[in-house]
Amino acid sequence: MGFFSFLGRLLFASLFILSAWQMFNDFDATGGPISKELIPKLTVVRKNLSSKLGVAIPDFNVSYVRQVAATIIFLKGVGGILFVFGSTFGSFLLLSYLALATPVLYDFYNYRPTKPEYDLLRNEFIQNAALFGALLFFIGMKNSIPRKQLRKKTPNAKTKKV
Repeated sequence: MGFFSFLGRLLFASLFILSAWQMFNDFDATGGPISKELIPKLTVVRKNLSSKLGVAIPDFNVSYVRQVAATIIFLKGVGGILFVFGSTFGSFLLLSYLALATPVLYDFYNYRPTKPEYDLLRNEFIQNAALFGALLFFIGMKNSIPRKQLRKKTPNAKTKKV
């Protein structure tokens, strides 16, 4: 049973680990392709927050976006590796990645349903929401199983001496 549990966690975490490895290989002085994708998405978030809060938020520079990309790589890579070994801390790292990145990267709600990007982004958003739910299920199951099973002592048969 332990082997299949490990194998399941390995297959699940491979989504994050392989993605982090690819992002790490593409990481450069500007942050790589993820930075080019993040800049317009973070600009939309900045404008929305500025209008809702009524405070001017400064533009994101390249070094900030590079740090965000490095954080994403860290959360996905380290969280995935720790998750493989059954760590709830690893699952919390993956949860934080999904909670922060999913609404920013897959912002289907900023597009009209007639646009071709809408369906693609919505599907990716739903997939990440399902991964988020699977991680919550893992944490819930991990916390519901007692760490140390108590063994009942078998009562000794009492013998009478006559």
